[in-house]
Formats: sequence, C-alpha cells, structure tokens
Amino acid sequence: MATLDADIPSLSPSEHQVQLRRAVIASTIGTAIEWYDFFLYSVVTGLVFAKLFFPHSDPWVGTLEAFAIYAVGFVARPIGAAIFGHYGDRIGRKSTLIATLLLMGLATFAVALVPTYESIGIWGAVILTVLRFIQGIGVGGEWGGSVLMSMEWARTDHSRGFIASWPQFGVPCGLFLANLAVLALSQLSGEHFLAWGWRIPFALSLVLVGVGLYIRLGILETPVFAKLLAERKVERTPMLTVIRQYPTEILLSAFARMAEQAPFYIFTAFIFSYGIETLHVPRNFLLSAVLSAAVLSFVSIPLFGHLSDRIGRKNMYMIGAVVTGVFGFIYFAMLNTGSAAVIFLAIILSLIPHDMLYGPQAALIAESFTGRLRYSGSSLGYQLASVIAGGPAPLIATWLYATYHSATAIAIYIAICAVITLVATTMMTDYTGKDINAAGVYEERR
Repeated sequence: MATLDADIPSLSPSEHQVQLRRAVIASTIGTAIEWYDFFLYSVVTGLVFAKLFFPHSDPWVGTLEAFAIYAVGFVARPIGAAIFGHYGDRIGRKSTLIATLLLMGLATFAVALVPTYESIGIWGAVILTVLRFIQGIGVGGEWGGSVLMSMEWARTDHSRGFIASWPQFGVPCGLFLANLAVLALSQLSGEHFLAWGWRIPFALSLVLVGVGLYIRLGILETPVFAKLLAERKVERTPMLTVIRQYPTEILLSAFARMAEQAPFYIFTAFIFSYGIETLHVPRNFLLSAVLSAAVLSFVSIPLFGHLSDRIGRKNMYMIGAVVTGVFGFIYFAMLNTGSAAVIFLAIILSLIPHDMLYGPQAALIAESFTGRLRYSGSSLGYQLASVIAGGPAPLIATWLYATYHSATAIAIYIAICAVITLVATTMMTDYTGKDINAAGVYEERR
C-alpha cells in the first residue's frame, strides 16, 4: 500500500506522527467548539425560545415556531459547504477552518445579546433567524475541513476510519458542553434563567473560539493539499467541477445520512419538548440524561470508526442503519413507560445506533472524492442532508405527534429514514483499505 511519506519528504516518520497527532487534536477540539455553538441553540430552543420569542402562541405552536428558526441553520449548511468547500480546495484546509471557527463563534456570541419579544417584538425572532443562518454557514464549512485535516495525515490505508472518526468525536463533546452549560445555569431560579441565565453559555463561546484559534494556528497544511499545490493541480472551480463530475456521489452521501441525522436531532433536541410537555419530566433530568448519552459516545464513535477499518465501511454503516430503524420503536416504548429509570436509560442508549453510523461516516463520505475536490464534494454531500434530514426532523416529529397524538408515528418516520440510508449505502463504493490518499487519484475524470 502506498503511504503519504513521499508527499512530504521533509518530515521524518516521527515528525509525521507528531503532525498527525496535532492535526487530530486540533480538528477534534475545533469541531467540539463549533458543535457546542450549534447544539447550544438546539438545547435552548426546546427549553426557552418558544416562551421568550413567541410568548402568545399555544405551547406546541410556539415550539413549532421556535424549531422553524432552528431549522434555518440546517438550510444554511449546504450554502456554507459550497462557500468554504470552494476555498478549502483552493487555498487549503487550515485557512478555511480558521475562518469557519471565527464565523460560528461570533454568531453564537451575538445570540447572547438578542432582545426578546417583550423588548422589540417579532424583531427578536428575526435577528435570531439571521444569526442561526450565519451559524449554519459556519458549521457547513467546518465538517469537511476538520475531517480532511485528520484523514489526509493518515499514514496507512487501514486506519482512515478510526482517524476520521475523531473529528466526529467533536459532536458528543459539543453536545456534552452545551448541555452541561445549560444544566449549570439552570440551577438558577426559573425566572432568572429565563431572564438572563440562558445567555451566559452563548457568551462563553467567545472564550472557546480563542482557544480553538490558538490550537488551529499551530498546525501544518495536510500533505495531500501540499502535494496538490506542489504539482499545480489545485482546481480553479472545485464546487462546480465536483457537481459536474460527482453528482451521484454527492446525492448518495446525503441520502446515506438520513438514518443518522434525522434520529439524532429527535433524540437530542425534540426530546426536550416531548419530555417536558408530554412525559412531564424535569428539564434537568433530561439535560442529565443527554449528558450521559454524550459521554457514552466518547467511546462508541471512535470504536465504530475503528471497526469499519476491520469489517468494511459499508458493512458497519448498514448494520447501524438497521439497528437505528428498529430502535426508534424501542426508544419511544421505553419513554412512554413513564418510569424515570427507563426514560433515562432510553436516552442514554439512543446515541449508540447513531454512533454506529457516525463513526465510519466521515471516511465513507470523504473517500468517495478525489483529493483536489474532496473538501467541496464531501462537504456538499454531508451538508445537503441537513436540508432533508437534520433540520426538518424536530419539526416533523412535532407535527407528527401533534397530528396523530402517538409517538409510533415518529418511530415509523425514523424507520423510513433507515430504509433510505440502506438503499443509498448499498449503491456507494467501499474504499476501505484502498489507497485513496494520493492527490492524483481519479484523474481520469478530469
């Protein structure tokens, strides 16, 4: 098998290993900060936004309105993928990742300053919508770069699944930090939490951005992009080129995410409105349960990424899709028992089927595109799922429950997503163990 050593002859094997370690750490920490920003909005949406920005609506209608703003961030993610995918393939992974971190962090900090309906009426919701859109653009450009920053330093072709899973590890880290911040501030009285307590976690984003920038500024560009520069193979219009040459791979990547992304936001965002309004369990109970689930994901995401290196990317992914489709029914059955212990267990277990997909997903998608178009292609395929899966999921779940008054309808929705994922994954190529790292691979498609 070919390795990347030839791409950067100035680095010894030990120096290469140091850079790999730094790249993985920088990608993981930076991604955790970005997802903290994004998930913080998700958590607070289900807890307070309906009350603060749509106070005159029926509780479920207010929740729908709040989740509609929440969904705007997902609509913006493919736009962010197109913008930053272009620059990631033109000027490099590192520079682009610094820009996405700044954009996301500043937009999140600004959320802390937004006046509520009581102060400026509907304009508060309008400002929230704009900031959520900016958040979506930032996170839309983040994922592809963070995955490639790690994966393109891989020395062997049998470790990409594990190495690429570490930026994915940033998701449970961000989820943990967001829930922890809200849980800590929710110790305030309900009145104080609604008045100003919820704003503090958003303001803290500015500190985290400073940490992330410090770490990312200290890493080198990936060897794959360095080789593209040296050989003058950087694409002039990468986004247009990848859409023209890889339309099938982009669409399959998006549909392959249905069983991962839609259930994830039901398990981590919709659960707050469902748990409080229907199950009548305390807010802090739900926050603690989601925190526990995130901690479990610290282990399960890299574990399933590693397993994909052993049994094949597609095999691992399809197993995860089947488990997710079945688990939706088990999940809501456990929630509806009304038992606090069973509800807590259901929430903790909910992210394991997700992690069976999310662990190998980064490598599965990124391996489908050549080096000169990889940032653009993988970002666009990954983020298009935000429009068809992640963004609409809490809205669809809320609408299904309000219409049918049964969580079974939501479980059926999850099962349908799993079937779509199975079909799409079957049609994808499995590059596990094959040398896709060379920047010139697939040049016959030019």
